[in-house]
Amino acid sequence: MIKVAVNGYGTIGKRVADAVSCQPDMEIIGVSKTKPGAEAYVAQKRGYPLYIADISKKDAFTKAGIQVAGSVEEMIQKADIVVDATPGGVGEGNKALYEKYQKKAIWEGGEEHEVAGFSFNASCNYEQAIGRQYARVVSCNTTGLCRIIKLIDSVFGVKKVRATMVRRGGDPGDIKRGPIDAIVLNPVTIPSHHGPDVQSVLPNINIITSAMIVPTTLMHMHFINMELKNPATKEQVIELIKAHSRLGLIEKSTGITSTAQLKEFTSDLLRPRGDLWENGIFADSLSVLDGTDLYLFQAIHQEADVVVETVDCIRAMAGDVKTAMESIAMTNKAVGLTAIR
Repeated sequence: MIKVAVNGYGTIGKRVADAVSCQPDMEIIGVSKTKPGAEAYVAQKRGYPLYIADISKKDAFTKAGIQVAGSVEEMIQKADIVVDATPGGVGEGNKALYEKYQKKAIWEGGEEHEVAGFSFNASCNYEQAIGRQYARVVSCNTTGLCRIIKLIDSVFGVKKVRATMVRRGGDPGDIKRGPIDAIVLNPVTIPSHHGPDVQSVLPNINIITSAMIVPTTLMHMHFINMELKNPATKEQVIELIKAHSRLGLIEKSTGITSTAQLKEFTSDLLRPRGDLWENGIFADSLSVLDGTDLYLFQAIHQEADVVVETVDCIRAMAGDVKTAMESIAMTNKAVGLTAIR
């Protein structure tokens, strides 16, 4: 069994812990929080040993009725692999601790590529991650872009990509972020950072991206245009998407035309937390003009799509499962991911 520690039990960390705990070849040996609160309480209810960065704050947890297993440093010593799900910018500072104990570590997309020197997406470069000491799972937006671009490029070739990200303002539980009554260019400049981030996984893809933030919490929406090297039809592209276990296809018959309806749909399907682990591609938006000009809309659940990728990254770095296909199948089965069709 691969012993996994999750350093940072927040939006992503708690989902990673749950996903890891149901894998047949992994176990959670601990999670961490910096202060007592609802998520620390949930970790205890889940049965995850809870560790804290500053052991001098143990009394605050004890007074809140939350048992502390020890310090984060002690947790790291017990792990085979650490998933660093701390807030962006914090994880880089933790690297020295992982180096001290010679532990494999995975960072999430809030950190820069340079922290690990390798950026991961299971559909694109699983085999390159096998046995690595460090890796970074790319952000939710980059994960969604990489999945669809890699698929199309592998069959038709992609000459260039132009994509606009309409991004959520904050996660549903985040009461400190906005905007409330604005559409914010983020960044104002073009290109945005998403294109170079895609190239950290798919270096040969010509991609320019732009992004804005809107007053919603549920998901991101992508508008994507790909110029193909070889002709394709809408029907061919749809069949490719249907064959990909992490690309969901939202049919017109569902009546779903928004992220709110899609989130309600995943909740009604009794997905854990209503999570959409796969890309939500709107079938009716997909068109191919002049044979080589592909357009589509896709919804990306910012809280969820990197979770299954992180599980695959753990498995690749552990080195026992040698192919992406095998790992993805194992992960999907364990969490119950059957892509929307």
